Amino acid sequence: MSFRTIEWRDNKVIMIDQTRLPAEEVYNEYTDFQGVAEAIRGMIIRGAPAIGVAAAMGVALGARDIIADTFESFYRQLENVCDVLGRTRPTAVNLFWALERMKRVAQQHRDLNLNSIRELLKAEAISIEAEDLKICREIGRHGAALIKEGATILTHCNAGGLATAGYGTALGVIRAAHEAGKGIKVVADETRPWLQGARLTAWELMKDSIPVTLISDNMAGWLMRNGEIDCCVVGADRIAANGDTANKIGTYSVAVLAKENRIPFYVAAPISTLDLKLSSGEEIPIEERTPTEVTKIQGVAIAPEGVKVRNPAFDVTPARYITGIITEKGVVRGDYEQGLKALVGQ
Repeated sequence: MSFRTIEWRDNKVIMIDQTRLPAEEVYNEYTDFQGVAEAIRGMIIRGAPAIGVAAAMGVALGARDIIADTFESFYRQLENVCDVLGRTRPTAVNLFWALERMKRVAQQHRDLNLNSIRELLKAEAISIEAEDLKICREIGRHGAALIKEGATILTHCNAGGLATAGYGTALGVIRAAHEAGKGIKVVADETRPWLQGARLTAWELMKDSIPVTLISDNMAGWLMRNGEIDCCVVGADRIAANGDTANKIGTYSVAVLAKENRIPFYVAAPISTLDLKLSSGEEIPIEERTPTEVTKIQGVAIAPEGVKVRNPAFDVTPARYITGIITEKGVVRGDYEQGLKALVGQ
């Protein structure tokens, strides 16, 4: 990759500031968990897998600063660190998966001295980052097999290297197809209100010389109708047991349009995005964000002051609109409830 989304370096967490892209490629340093929490909340880092990595590294930073004489005291404070991080983005299940994994490491080694536990937590966070990169490459390998030669692929939001530790989920599929010489092209929805497609997806695909064309969100249906889109590939922030999928707001609209125009619609996501405790997408919490994200762009007002605003950050695509869910362990189609359980060994 020609950039790094997040890494642990010199006992600091280094993140590319995604709010500054594409104008500036700036890397921020974080030395405490509160800073990491603010980075997640403020969209400096975003995308479910990347949020999970950031949360794990935030726990490692928090553990380093805990003052305690006993494991019980240490663990109570560690839980507080996790609570703060857990309140940053309620929809992305990878966040909670990472926090639970870090707490489990601490519990499993409670008999060790606290400095050893701190080191193990740091190692676990670094391991989660490395695993994520490997997982994305496997998602790409499975997904690339579904992409036809010369296909034009529509994607929504940013499910690329910027949304993960590197390589990407939906863009991992695209990257793998490009690397396989399939001659693919990408159409990227701009993705209001944060413009992740315009600012981030277009930036990273151009950086890696993958052909990309930017469109506004309301153009997707017309391009599909005119035969200019061969398939859609998007990421996910949470997938329920029946295959219903939460992703960036606007994904549902793309899926409905794809179904109407008989275009395959794929979701690419790691196993950690599955939330099989939820029976359907109706149970997925949907984050509502500040109205100013809709009424302003980079601080410039584009709507009347005081206008009423709705700003759900995600929507849920019912499983019936999804052609297949691409994971690092393979592709699930049709009976998602049984297929997803089989992937995780249930």
